[in-house]
Amino acid sequence: MLQGLVFFMEKLAIIFDMETNDPDDYLTLLMLLGHRKVDLKAVSITPGSAYQVGLVRRTLSLFGKNIPVGAFDITHPKTCLSPWHEEVYGKVEPSDDAEEGAKVLAKYCNENTLLVTGAPLKNVGKALTIPHFQLGTLVAQGGFAGEGVVPEEKQLPQFKGKLTCPTFNLNGDVPSALKTLEAENIKKRYFVSKNVCHSVFYDATIHAEVKAKKEYSLALSLIFKGMDRYLQKKPEGKKLHDPLAACCAIEPNIGTWEEVSLFRQKGEWGAKIDKNTNTWIITDYNRALFLETFTDLA
Repeated sequence: MLQGLVFFMEKLAIIFDMETNDPDDYLTLLMLLGHRKVDLKAVSITPGSAYQVGLVRRTLSLFGKNIPVGAFDITHPKTCLSPWHEEVYGKVEPSDDAEEGAKVLAKYCNENTLLVTGAPLKNVGKALTIPHFQLGTLVAQGGFAGEGVVPEEKQLPQFKGKLTCPTFNLNGDVPSALKTLEAENIKKRYFVSKNVCHSVFYDATIHAEVKAKKEYSLALSLIFKGMDRYLQKKPEGKKLHDPLAACCAIEPNIGTWEEVSLFRQKGEWGAKIDKNTNTWIITDYNRALFLETFTDLA
């Protein structure tokens, strides 16, 4: 019988590129900070207002983290925080404790890094102009897969038969999105698109599971606090766009993937089956594995 052996799991080096107009980016930040399999190396923010930096810095301090924070535009005149953030977690004090977002990505990304993006690709696009920038895997929330990629029986009712659809994050900076798709210094690209994430909700069932585990996890207790307030106002639940993307970065088997080329047509995005693109898009997901990954927090 083997005794006294301790097995150490090497954590995933992840950088999170986020915004704060919607609660699900903040839920993703909490999840990445608390996840047993994640070593969060840095955070970059779009557009990167002083209030957004203040929110991220305050959250990092709760977890005892002092990691690099990048901002696309620290001089942005608006707070860019949804009211939910301050209603739940208290007034945010602005902070200028941030570097330029693209420089943070260029410094801390490498061929072994996972970059999870839940925002328009402004920081990524600018980082791609820095000569030494390298990235192992990009997992981006955004894009659309429809007819010809997603089997008919898996298509959500609102997307039945559609080839293209508007998608916020890719349309938020189209030149950067196109540059990201063409970049040879990004080894692999995965897009967690609305054809799947529009079916993934934080609802009463997930809330009950989070409640049962929150006493053992700072991250889950903060998620519970935020979503308890959210569900009081919107009991139908919250779409988990960015948490799904982050969970797919941690556990790729959550998703069913097709290798594709992404394209833009008349302001909308689509995908077509292709080979040797190093670009994949999600067509379905494993709900049980997603929930297991989402709540595996310390």
